[in-house]
Amino acid sequence: MAEKWDLYDIDRVKTGEIMERGKAIPPDRYHLVVHVCIFGSDGRMLIQQRQPFKEGWSNLWDVTVGGSAVSGDTSRTAAEREVMEEIGLPISLDGERPRFTINFDNGFDDIWCVRRDVEISELTLQYEEVQAVKWAAKDEILTMIDSGEFIPYHKSLIDLLFIFSEQIGAFDNHCRENK
Repeated sequence: MAEKWDLYDIDRVKTGEIMERGKAIPPDRYHLVVHVCIFGSDGRMLIQQRQPFKEGWSNLWDVTVGGSAVSGDTSRTAAEREVMEEIGLPISLDGERPRFTINFDNGFDDIWCVRRDVEISELTLQYEEVQAVKWAAKDEILTMIDSGEFIPYHKSLIDLLFIFSEQIGAFDNHCRENK
């Protein structure tokens, strides 16, 4: 059965329209995507390597999980579902909010950054999506981008993910303390 997506207007209001994944998104319509970045208490991010047969960025490393919201999902339920589907980790994001949203041509990408200490040996990787996971420091991820092993995100995005893993908001925490 084909995956169905809710469509939104430019103000991120659901239009009541539903489309099938793989079809062209109509003009002036958008869909919701989520990414969840899990950081351990040591500050490293849990990253995943995509399967070699996965369409789009095959065999490359990526942030913890990501995917499209399906019809009926909120950003939170989509994020929780993606974490469970891709790495087998039940997670509750109650009391959490996405750290930021990146707008792209056809949608909105909510980025969730959460702190959880996760034992890799306890994860169940979704065969269709993920071949491996590991913990990585920011410098390691930036080196992997340079070497072509990681999806070629803007390095400034990786910097933001690590910054927002520790705080919410656009102000440096030190600025707040010295106010």
